[in-house]
Order: sequence, then structure tokens, then C-alpha cells
Amino acid sequence: MTQRRKDATVAFATVGLVVAAMAFALATAGALGAFRANDDQRASAGDTGAVNADDGAIADPAADPATVVASSAEAMSAVTSVEFHLGRDGAPVFVDEFERITLDSLRGQFTVPTRAQAEMNVTVNGNLATRLGAVAIDDEVWISNPVTGDFETLPSGYDIDPSRFFDPEDGWRPLLTSLEDIMLIGIDERGGERYHIRGTAPAAQMSSITVGLVRDQDVVIDLWIHPKTFLVSAVEFTTMSGGEDSQWALELSRYGDSFVIEPPTNLRSTNTTTPGT
Repeated sequence: MTQRRKDATVAFATVGLVVAAMAFALATAGALGAFRANDDQRASAGDTGAVNADDGAIADPAADPATVVASSAEAMSAVTSVEFHLGRDGAPVFVDEFERITLDSLRGQFTVPTRAQAEMNVTVNGNLATRLGAVAIDDEVWISNPVTGDFETLPSGYDIDPSRFFDPEDGWRPLLTSLEDIMLIGIDERGGERYHIRGTAPAAQMSSITVGLVRDQDVVIDLWIHPKTFLVSAVEFTTMSGGEDSQWALELSRYGDSFVIEPPTNLRSTNTTTPGT
């Protein structure tokens, strides 16, 4: 990482987050406003994108798990929009190279080709809980500054790109097509009947769909797949971090809904010089 990038990252990750609690109400103003607009839109439409609602689809207990996964890979690669909720517990997983900021959970929305927004719950220095907003459009990523509440362009090499948590073509399709040791655990009730599939995902694919937060390890994952649409409803897996377990749970819903994802209006330029010069 260059000195400029490192200085920009330090300025954001340390100076800003020391006083994050003081600016909590402002930190995610842009992202929260977008989420509220999308929620209002869903409510006015009669909540047609209800989270994992039971539509009465029946799963075949004799289904071939490899065929289910192959059908899911095709279905997921054709997704145009989705909402995702990620929860994480156990050993801390850091989103910065200085190991000061841990990701606890996030709620995000994605639309093709590459538009996403997320509200992230993080913990700073092990004891300060706060929220950050992030917006990604094409190759540009903005993140909220917890001091001012304004959004700043994310320095290159700082991987908090919410669009990468759900990328149908470059994320989910290769993940599903590369699963090994696939087995059908059973038919579970999870907002309706779902195929409960277990398999081992290669390290490269796990790194891709977790924005690089999971590295250098093959991971056994459990997926719950809709028996008619073959869309993934949920994913759960456990990773190792510092010799300890970290548990992840991802819920996917509102497939095909319309989300408003625009560049932040409260955007300011970041300082690209070394602090103090």
C-alpha cells in the first residue's frame, strides 16, 4: 500500500472513529435515508418483497443435491436485485489492515450491474459500537465519515465494497459451481420448505463473496435453497480467525424488488496529503 493510501486509511480508521459515538446520529444519514425510502416504497406496494415468505412450494426429499446446486447457480446468476442481511459472531473479523474495526453485521441492497448500499454495524478498538454507511456504484465506493456524517471516497485497497457481498455472476455462480462434497441434509422449514444443502467452498470463492474478509481457507457452508425458484434463501458457515471460530449467517430476500441506489449527496473530498503537513 502506498503512503498516500495508508495515510488516508489511518485518518479514517483511527482519528474519525475515536469520536464516532459523538456523531452516531449523523454517521449513516445518507445510507439510512436511502434505506427508509426503499422501505417506504415496499410498504406502499403492499410489502410484495416480504422476507422469505412461504409460497407453498414443495421440496422433493429425493432430489439430487448436485442438480439442486446446479439449478441454483443458474438462478442466482440471473438475479437483478436483492436485499441481504449478514450477521457475524465469535472471533472478531477485521475490515481494516490495522485490526481496529470489526464487522458485526450489515444490511445491504444490490442491483445489477454493480450498484449496492449497506448499513454496517462495527466495533472499534473492541469497545466502541457504531454504524457506517457505504455506497458502491460501478468502480466507485463511498463510506460515511463518523466525525462529520459526510461520505468520502474509499481509499484504494480498503475493501469495504458492499456490491461484492452479492455479485450474481462473479460471486454466487462460481461459488455454487465450485462446491465440493455436496450433500442434501434434508428439507427444512425456513419461510416455507427449503432444500438444506451442505458443501465445501474453495478459499477463492469464499474470499470473493465475503469481500476478502475470509481468506486462505476452504469453508464448509450450509445453504437453504427455494425448491421452485432455486434462489438461495440463507447461508451459514463457520470460519477460523486467530485460532478461534467466527460464525456467519446470511439471509437473502426481496429478489427482484426495485431499490433506489444513488451516489451520496453529502459527499466531500478526502485529504490525500499526509496529516500534519
